[in-house]
Amino acid sequence: MKRLLCIISGMNAGGAETFLMKLYRAFDRSKYQMDFAVNIKEKGFYDDEIQRLGGRVYYFPSKSESFWGYVLGLKKIIQENHYESVLRITSNAMGFLDLAIAKFAGAKKCIARSSNSSDGASFFSKFAHFIGGILFKRFVDVKIAPSTDAALYTFGKKDVFSGNVSILPNGLDLNYYRFDENGRKRIRDEFGIESNCFVVGHTGRFNTQKNHLFLLDVFSLFHKENPKSKLLLVGDGSLKELIISKIKEYGMGNSVILAGIRSDMPALYSAMDVFVFPSLYEGMPNTVIEAQACGLKCIISNRITKEADITNNVRYLPIKENSIHVWTNEIAKSMSSSINTCDFPFEYDIKNVVLKFQELVFGLYNA
Repeated sequence: MKRLLCIISGMNAGGAETFLMKLYRAFDRSKYQMDFAVNIKEKGFYDDEIQRLGGRVYYFPSKSESFWGYVLGLKKIIQENHYESVLRITSNAMGFLDLAIAKFAGAKKCIARSSNSSDGASFFSKFAHFIGGILFKRFVDVKIAPSTDAALYTFGKKDVFSGNVSILPNGLDLNYYRFDENGRKRIRDEFGIESNCFVVGHTGRFNTQKNHLFLLDVFSLFHKENPKSKLLLVGDGSLKELIISKIKEYGMGNSVILAGIRSDMPALYSAMDVFVFPSLYEGMPNTVIEAQACGLKCIISNRITKEADITNNVRYLPIKENSIHVWTNEIAKSMSSSINTCDFPFEYDIKNVVLKFQELVFGLYNA
């Protein structure tokens, strides 16, 4: 049996982690296994499922906790378990360090999978990304990205346009992510949502990147004009208290639902009437793909790759303080349309994606 070690901060319910789990569930686990090296001490959202599927979860210190503990810990995991394939999920080129350790520890194939098209606008993040990019290529045998924008950000134009980066779609189980009338009723009953209530939905970690405060500004205005509406937020994160404070400031405590982290996403998407996603940047957002598969119209930031529009049901809008009316008008337009069924490209079927992934990861090692 061939085993892949995935290096990631923690197996919680973020986009990159969820994508890995979608792949893992579709593996032929009699031939292949996925294991995870993580930096967080708390149990991750997916840890129990990983172990049920036969995978292993290793903890090793983070760089900030102990730099040499991090280096030696990761090296020990790779050497003692004889990993030949090592994958690093990274939002920037600084991920080279983990793959450099993997190479020196004996890994024959080091894989980098880009997870974002930016890493913020700070000087430090840009400088670190620049320096990392110079060294990155020495330790990466296979380059994977979910979109062209993510590939360009992490690997650069030369590698992308010379065909050295594999664009691997964020696949999903097309049978699982379908509109579910029973699921819609169950979720609406759970949260006390009336049948004639229009639900604006969003799924994402509560952090700066996802731009929840802008979303609340938009919904506040929309709700004033459409009082029979609710905002359904799925997720959790460091900005939760700030988001709650903003909800109270707007007096929307009865109109915004904080659903937390959930595992029944198709039912939650089915309970929504439109999906709104004003992120500051993304590689290729899983949630927008999932929402489309469930038949939702998606209104998203124009900073997100155009490749996210898979079904022609996506509308891109600018994120500016004076553009709030543009967002509310677009949401209002969606009130008169209902999609719920759509033709989804077969290339996004998880079975096809996992076959390509297994070939990239477990194919012949470089000599």
